[in-house]
Amino acid sequence: AEHLKVVETCAPLGIHVMVEKPLALNVKEAIKMKSLAARHNIHLLVNYETTWYPTVHKADELLQAGSVGSLVQLIIRDGHRGPKEIGVNKEFLEWLIDPLQNGGGAITDFGCYGANIATWMLRGKRPISVTAVTQQLQPQNNPLVDDEATIILLYDDCKVIIQPSWNWPIGRKDMEVYGRRGVIYADNRHDLRVRMAKGYDGFTETSIKLQEQAAPYDDPFAFFAAVINKQVVMQPFDLSSFENNLLVMEILDAARKSAKSGKAVKLKKRRH
Repeated sequence: AEHLKVVETCAPLGIHVMVEKPLALNVKEAIKMKSLAARHNIHLLVNYETTWYPTVHKADELLQAGSVGSLVQLIIRDGHRGPKEIGVNKEFLEWLIDPLQNGGGAITDFGCYGANIATWMLRGKRPISVTAVTQQLQPQNNPLVDDEATIILLYDDCKVIIQPSWNWPIGRKDMEVYGRRGVIYADNRHDLRVRMAKGYDGFTETSIKLQEQAAPYDDPFAFFAAVINKQVVMQPFDLSSFENNLLVMEILDAARKSAKSGKAVKLKKRRH
């Protein structure tokens, strides 16, 4: 909720800004932030932990190279046991479980990861519709927000399922990339597997343990500095870019609306 205020303060002073995910509380505030950034010619970036995962980049590289065939389904899972259960400090806990400050519970906290990666892997393609359901499985710990969510993004040729949760018994940030001929499993930051289909239910599997990416693609602050110093030029739908993260906000706004109404929400064509 304070991201807009930060940009309102920094932009007129010519100070570049990188915010922690997600970009803003909602689309309306995100657009105000972009307007300020453009007017004062500053960079506005968004940081996600998964942006620096070598497995995320390798999975995209394999997909774009056609290693598993054309994309059919992308499943992205993020989360942990819940803020209180993992023992976050009092100030952070109060912020996380306040819908006015965090914009929601797990659907915001972890739903943004999947929307960000999907938007990047699909090179900025807009979903046709967004459908979401939320639950509150720990009302004693998260009385005002959801702690369980499923978001389905429908595209004309594939679908994306995002599963943000504060109920996973083991913390996770992983994904499965299903093509026509095989599947890529990005199990964590360093471990990746590729299964190629063989017959009806057979497969061959290759496992890879990846090293960290080369600087500045291994660290948010090094990357931020490289962008400012014009050593790196971001593409419009790069993981840290505003364009990507504006669509993330549209997806999250639609997901919250869908969960509340119980209906799929069609994404309108962007006018701005």
